[in-house]
Amino acid sequence: MTKEDMIITTSPFIEGFKVKKVIGLVSAFTIRTRGVLGQIIGGIEGMFGGKITAYEEELEKAREEALGKIVERAKSLGANAIISVDFETSNISPTKPAMVFSAWGTAVVLERK
Repeated sequence: MTKEDMIITTSPFIEGFKVKKVIGLVSAFTIRTRGVLGQIIGGIEGMFGGKITAYEEELEKAREEALGKIVERAKSLGANAIISVDFETSNISPTKPAMVFSAWGTAVVLERK
């Protein structure tokens, strides 16, 4: 089963399906940082306002990595879906250029109604 085979939603239910079994919480995090060059580029982009693509790309990579981890954990527990998925980002510290990207949800087995 791949990520494409797993149903993933932020909703606590999916129309047309019922939860046959609640397996439980699955969670993961990834820590990302920009290298020196990325920090310089991000700083320059920030001086001019608008979108900071250097950081946006890292956030997207972090989201995909954390999501992939919870999918793998859910699959290993026998789930075919993850419901009530949520994400959060935070900085490790104000002086370190690193962020934590967290993902979690409830692993379940769904069946069609």
